[in-house]
Amino acid sequence: MVEIDIEKENKAIAQEYKELLRISYQTLTPEDKKLIRKAFDVAVDAHQDQRRKSGEAYIFHPIAVAKIVAGEIGLGATAIAAALMHDVVEDTDITVKEIEQMFNPKVAQLVEGLTKISQVKKDMNISMQAENFRKMLLTLNDDVRVIIIKLADRLHNMQTMESMVDHKQVKIASETLYIYAPLAHRLGLYNIKTKLEDLGLKYTEPAVYNDIVSKIKETKEEQDQYIKNITDVLKKSLDEEGVEYIIKGRPKSIYSIRRKMAAQNVTFDEVYDKFALRIVYKSNPHDEKFLAWKIYSIVTDHYRPSPSRLRDWISSPKSTGYEALHITVMGPLGRWVEIQVRSERMDEIAEKGYAAHYKYKQGANEESGLDVWLNLLKEALENSETNAVDFVEDFKMNLYAKEIYVFTPKGEIKSLPKGATSLDFAFSIHSEIGIRTRGTRVNGRLVPLNTELKSGDQIEIITSQNQKPTINWIDYVTTSRAKNKIRNVLNENTKKIAEDGKEILTRKLKHLKISLNESTVNELVNYFKLKTSLDLFYRVGISAIDNQQLKDFAAQKSNAFMNFFKSKMKRSPSYNPELINKNELSSNYDMLVFGAEQDKLDYKLSACCNPIPGDPVFGFVTINEGIKVHKRDCPNAISMQSNYAYRIMQAKWVDSSQQEFKAILEITGMDSLGLTNELTRVVSNNMHVNIQSISLSGEAGLFNGTLAVIVPNNNILKKLIDNIKTIDGVDRVTRIYHN
Repeated sequence: MVEIDIEKENKAIAQEYKELLRISYQTLTPEDKKLIRKAFDVAVDAHQDQRRKSGEAYIFHPIAVAKIVAGEIGLGATAIAAALMHDVVEDTDITVKEIEQMFNPKVAQLVEGLTKISQVKKDMNISMQAENFRKMLLTLNDDVRVIIIKLADRLHNMQTMESMVDHKQVKIASETLYIYAPLAHRLGLYNIKTKLEDLGLKYTEPAVYNDIVSKIKETKEEQDQYIKNITDVLKKSLDEEGVEYIIKGRPKSIYSIRRKMAAQNVTFDEVYDKFALRIVYKSNPHDEKFLAWKIYSIVTDHYRPSPSRLRDWISSPKSTGYEALHITVMGPLGRWVEIQVRSERMDEIAEKGYAAHYKYKQGANEESGLDVWLNLLKEALENSETNAVDFVEDFKMNLYAKEIYVFTPKGEIKSLPKGATSLDFAFSIHSEIGIRTRGTRVNGRLVPLNTELKSGDQIEIITSQNQKPTINWIDYVTTSRAKNKIRNVLNENTKKIAEDGKEILTRKLKHLKISLNESTVNELVNYFKLKTSLDLFYRVGISAIDNQQLKDFAAQKSNAFMNFFKSKMKRSPSYNPELINKNELSSNYDMLVFGAEQDKLDYKLSACCNPIPGDPVFGFVTINEGIKVHKRDCPNAISMQSNYAYRIMQAKWVDSSQQEFKAILEITGMDSLGLTNELTRVVSNNMHVNIQSISLSGEAGLFNGTLAVIVPNNNILKKLIDNIKTIDGVDRVTRIYHN
């Protein structure tokens, strides 16, 4: 048992409290300090007997959350007090009512919002987990600070997660990447977003994270020197022009490097813009824009810009409030470098989000500064009637969307998420205009309603009183606002048809000796690849699902439904031991076992990421296809861990029978004579690898090829890839996960 020095601990707690007041971004009045002190005393008293898993006193956690809220996010005394007491109601006998009497209704409201979020049990089942997110997001309607304090709470939990078991780390990290990081992004809290993403990656893909961290350390000296060379050149010209500024070098976040490596199929060394320079200049409000473009002209006097990568968020700020000029230039040694130009005011807004916003609004206070953000987020919350998972998916999509800027016929500028259509634009003007839209003109030409808009387009909406939305309109739009409005209009009619459909379905299933209960509805929704029970009943109501389809469903249900639960069957061995060269196969890889008991269950390998033995994997229990096995870094893994954690099964490869698996390689390089023969020779020389198909195409000296091979495990595949890379002319070999 570790001896705890209480006196030393109390000193540390007092020190943390002083630090909290010192780092506050807002100027604290004597009344503010009194409020914070009182909240601190309540929290210390409430948590005095509690300790965290790491053994330290629990009170360090609420103080750490309050420090993030005060210093990094920049909120005022009300939010700092609520952060200090965010676990008090949940962990002790103190009630929200008592907090209101001790403090004020605003502090009590924030503490209550935070308590509501934490009281929903996360692990029970899918609807509860998504429901938890939904409830959390809906607290935005009360006060956005609830979410902001929750973000700070999540950040500190992520920073102190070492003592947790692996599967809990992965679940919490997945939730963080899935919902909390996008929320921080939408609120303009870019520092918090970056920290959440990097920590999320640390626990979801530890090997990848550690590899990138070590490579960043290895190249740090070289990068610093490179940034210094550019800085020295720019300083001379900026000083001559009398600009007051500071230049900071900023490495790209670990998560964004990983994202770029995955999206472009490149290695760490091939990610060129791994860092950016930031020029932060002093300016009065009147000269801000003029000075930004003056700095632009100085930068481009020395370095050639990429015209396609200029981003002007000063003329058209992002909807998060972000303002800056981003210039990508060709730096020394032929490397692209991003240079961000911001005034001190813009820099504070980028770092602190809305806390800086109201600081720069004359006479505005914290309460009124919230309005801008609330309005931004409320649109995505307008309709909370949809199924909880859809609701969270929709909301998430609208959080992270990049923006485009388009014009009304009168020349007013509007910002919409990238991918928005002309019908989305109609709904963004007003929902009544959206509902009555008969046609749309983009840049003077009549276009379909689902035409994707580009920045700079000018859109005119043609309306008619007789027009009504149709079911197809849902597919014509991408924004939550438009989808929700269309659903609301359609729902009135749909619900009536669906009610009739439910009765018809009950009758038809009765004939097939199947009763209509929640489980059957779930199976039917999955069988027909629908999203909700409403979709199912509606389709039955309009006769889109006929008797024969229901008979087919009944047949497959009686044959195969969930047989893996009833019998834990072994996978049948299908191999000849003589064929295995044990040294090369070093197998331990060819059979999957699940859970702590290492059960041998029936499973299918998922088509979305095509895992092969040796890949880190997990099992996912589907509704009617048994266990599907996915790679840990499958594109869908974060969503599954976040929404369906209770269905995730730990899985690992063990030694048993030898099986064979298909892997697809994409090969690119310079075309040369006899390449196909050389490629075939190299593959054939690799033991235990069979070519299933090969297709190469050359054009103007380049070749692209796809090679499908059958391999026993990951070791052999890696060896094969290394051998192919040695062929003269081959530039890149990448494993792909689809035909």
